[in-house]
Amino acid sequence: MKKKVLNFKLNGDPMELLVSPEDTLLDVLRDQLGLTGTKKGCGKGECGACTVIMNGKSVNSCIVPALQAMDSEVETIEGIGTSEKLHPLQETFIDHGAIQCGFCTPGMIMSAKALLDQNLAPTRTEIKEAIAGNICRCTGYVKIEEAVQSAAEIMKNNKEQ
Repeated sequence: MKKKVLNFKLNGDPMELLVSPEDTLLDVLRDQLGLTGTKKGCGKGECGACTVIMNGKSVNSCIVPALQAMDSEVETIEGIGTSEKLHPLQETFIDHGAIQCGFCTPGMIMSAKALLDQNLAPTRTEIKEAIAGNICRCTGYVKIEEAVQSAAEIMKNNKEQ
């Protein structure tokens, strides 16, 4: 099939790429842009390892056709925090031991970020619902939920200052 031009913002930067109609957003992020923080898990939108934020909502990039991202804003794990200054979610995941193998962590953090971008005082139930599409096979979800709650408190305090 003939490639088409895809324009979108990625982590705040404008992008213009040629993509095939059958490419997924995950294919574009990993294969064309080299952003390997977004993981390919099941490839069916069931495990959440490929979660990114598109126009403020968490999505499974493995089932989003790349051209559906036209004119959208996409955030990946590479766009939140730096090695010098981690995002509060990255810090609290480390502090709470919410990282085991790390494969699910980027998707888990992006799902949590989508929640905290809208709600800095989530209940435990809201946190569970936000990360429900992300499967972690290494650890339970308690440490992850605690990390998200702790990040919410940090972000809320930072916003109030």
